[in-house]
Amino acid sequence: MKQTINTSWNGDMQFDALVSGHHVIMDASPDVGGKDGGPRPKALMLASLAGCTGMDVVSILKKMRIEPKTFSISIEAEMTEEHPKHYSSMHLIYEFSGEGLEEDKLRKAIELSQDRYCGVSAVYRKAMPISYEVRILG
Repeated sequence: MKQTINTSWNGDMQFDALVSGHHVIMDASPDVGGKDGGPRPKALMLASLAGCTGMDVVSILKKMRIEPKTFSISIEAEMTEEHPKHYSSMHLIYEFSGEGLEEDKLRKAIELSQDRYCGVSAVYRKAMPISYEVRILG
């Protein structure tokens, strides 16, 4: 299966990517010629990982008949100092709240996402270590 993304330059450092019919504006900070009109491309890599694994986890938990009240994912990524600057490691923090949440079932859903279903995680794992932790709030 082939997927194509079209990206157009809007001037200065801003680009508009048409992704599945949705516009994603990317820009740089003013200190490098941008106007801060959108997220940086590398930061979108983190958002892609969070969205991919998050959708997997929600889908798997629904099949387990588990519905958290809240669910969020934070990603802490280390960046290299040398050019080309890139992420050298990522750490995901999965946070849940709700009644009767069993940590072992939450971990099972996360493991299935990380090890089997999340294509973004599979690609990133080839380039760097990815770790995670689970937090149950409340």
